[in-house]
Amino acid sequence: MARLYVLLFLVQIVLAVCALISCLSAEEGQIRALPRIAWVLIILFFPLVGSIAWFVAGREPGSGARKAWPTGNRPAERRRPVAPDDDPEFLRSVQERSQQQDQELFRRWEEDLRRREDDLRHRDGEPPREGDRPEV
Repeated sequence: MARLYVLLFLVQIVLAVCALISCLSAEEGQIRALPRIAWVLIILFFPLVGSIAWFVAGREPGSGARKAWPTGNRPAERRRPVAPDDDPEFLRSVQERSQQQDQELFRRWEEDLRRREDDLRHRDGEPPREGDRPEV
């Protein structure tokens, strides 16, 4: 029998704590019948009856119901950040940057190759290729 009393006492304490948290976190427009401080005092001095009264008469109906997360068509300004590997715009920018770097590298290699070829021709006494400018 003592265990039953301990269990009921713990249930009463848990209910009172939940009611206090609910009361203290409720918006002003969600509290009915009495001011917030009166509800807090009722819950503290009469834990079982006060907690039940708070959940039945103290708050607006449906105020404790959690709203579902919005899904589907979200406005653009409310979009959550996306991981870089999931963001197509970021992946496209990385690919474009890579292509630009590759093109720049190939351009420098071609310039270096032309310069070396011209140096070798100049050493061997060959005339410069057509389209090449003579050195000044």
